[in-house]
Amino acid sequence: TIDSNSLQVSLFTPANAVIGHYTLKIEISRDQGQSVTYPLGNFILLFNPWSAEDDVYLPSEILLQEYIMKDYGFVYKGRESFVTSWPWNYGQFEEDIIDICFEILNKSLYFLKNPSKDYSQRNDVVYVCRVVSAMINSNDDSGVLQGNWGEDYSKGVSPLEWNGSVAILRQWSARGGQPVKYGQCWVFASVMCTVMRCLGVPTRVVSNFHSAHNMDGNLTIDTYYDQNAEMLPSEKQDKIWNFHVWNECWMIRKDLPPGYNGWQVLDPTPQQTSSGLFCCGPASVRAIKEGEVHLAYDTPFVYAEVNADEVIWLLRDGEAQEILAHNTSSIGKEISTKMVGSDQHQDITGSYKYPEGSPEERSVFMKASHKMLGPKGASSLLLDLLGSRVFEDQPVQLQLHLARMPVWGQDVPLMLHVWRVPERAHPRGPIRLVVRFCAQPLLHGGGTRKPLWRQMVHLSLDVGKEIQWPLLLPYNNYRNKLTDEKLIRVSGIAEVEETRRSMLVIKDLSLEPPLLSIEVSERAEVGNILRVHITLTNTLMVALNNCIMVLEGSGLINGQIVKDLGTLMAGHTIRIQVDFYPIKTGPRQLQVLISSKEVKEIKGYKDIFVAAATAS
Repeated sequence: TIDSNSLQVSLFTPANAVIGHYTLKIEISRDQGQSVTYPLGNFILLFNPWSAEDDVYLPSEILLQEYIMKDYGFVYKGRESFVTSWPWNYGQFEEDIIDICFEILNKSLYFLKNPSKDYSQRNDVVYVCRVVSAMINSNDDSGVLQGNWGEDYSKGVSPLEWNGSVAILRQWSARGGQPVKYGQCWVFASVMCTVMRCLGVPTRVVSNFHSAHNMDGNLTIDTYYDQNAEMLPSEKQDKIWNFHVWNECWMIRKDLPPGYNGWQVLDPTPQQTSSGLFCCGPASVRAIKEGEVHLAYDTPFVYAEVNADEVIWLLRDGEAQEILAHNTSSIGKEISTKMVGSDQHQDITGSYKYPEGSPEERSVFMKASHKMLGPKGASSLLLDLLGSRVFEDQPVQLQLHLARMPVWGQDVPLMLHVWRVPERAHPRGPIRLVVRFCAQPLLHGGGTRKPLWRQMVHLSLDVGKEIQWPLLLPYNNYRNKLTDEKLIRVSGIAEVEETRRSMLVIKDLSLEPPLLSIEVSERAEVGNILRVHITLTNTLMVALNNCIMVLEGSGLINGQIVKDLGTLMAGHTIRIQVDFYPIKTGPRQLQVLISSKEVKEIKGYKDIFVAAATAS
């Protein structure tokens, strides 16, 4: 439109335009071919999931609000039978984050090698996702985060002590691209979620419980125990993580046959190389479910993460002599993401695989096995599976139960439940069992440390009988022996004296830290003081030393609020008052972390709706 003094022009960028920074100029031509150019300003072009022509088009406003606009969320941790939610501040709309996202692209090896070629490919969401996946870790480049799966975090920050992505991204940028110390899978994935949402790609964070890390691609993870029920270290790199966290990004896959659009797995945690760099994906979730492991990118690796079989061996005299279990359904449990419009988690396992044990699931497994292992390897896997059925035909069944929720700093009561299986093939009369128990610190990556508790029980069980046998793991046995994650594996191996056959029972424990409560009394308004009270009771048997509290929340607090709380004695309660001035309207989340020498992650959150400032 035009009037006497102004001209209004609407520009429509093509859907295949390269994302990035643009300068807008106007050129005015005069008589005799003279022209004058005026700069009008700069803008940043992003992927547009609201546009039907864009490769990231998502035709649902509710989903767009969740997977693009929501600047906070949850990471799901723990174990499949007890999923715990961790609040996370994505903060993709915080000042300077968008500039840092393009800084990440400009520090990638692809850009440094050939800037013009890299720029020209930034209209391809598949390409951009792979670049970001490689750049979130620092194994090949000046990536954002340095991984650390040990126990010494003295040169940086423990992965458990991060509240959100903003502090990590700002530190990386401020230090000229020096990797931030330290990250593990949930930190890598959460930071990638921030970057991808900021660039306009619908993204969510996904947790896979009992996740296989199958380096040799044989769809089998072998674990080993000795006769005393101690889990032994393996020379292989294959592991079963108690949980693993990755991303899903929504996009059209023009590089694949029809039918594989939608959610795609991307994993920035450095596990193995893809095209020479430590990145993973995008792998179509639909392709994973259908066993189409030949489709790009890295689909066999992700397929194994959710579908590999677990074979547990008993070692005698250093040799594997007996299969204790061949679990076809223990890998890939309770695959979880944040439910849309809710703080609850949603089980999306059904989008990754058919129901365990169903004809469809076994058919897909054999199809994927043929493609990954060849006909001989696949048939060998099937024979192993059929041959291992004998371990199920045991005269006795065992289960380990928790007598109550385990809390760090307290004794852990357990209950062994043993019962006879009424089968004609089994011997009549009493059966004598020797059950040897072992408890070990469990590492997030699936390994264990030296035993911290052992016990032996002799039982006699007649046909049709069952026994409930109490066990107690004392606090003093695990005090100062666990990693920061406070995980314990309790294993038991029962040997039938009459047959010399063995059975395995396992219980993984996640020791819960004390709970904190957050109270907000007033109505939250932009620019007006908001008073928050945070209460923590030390329910442990020991003092919490060097307590530090960190508050964070996009739209509520600019950056972080950090307070030194000192020492909190056993049984004592501390109540802290914090005042701040909310910055933005709408639904917000306040994240609170209290860390101490003894417990690294006492976390809580409060959903707060911030109203516009009322006129005075």
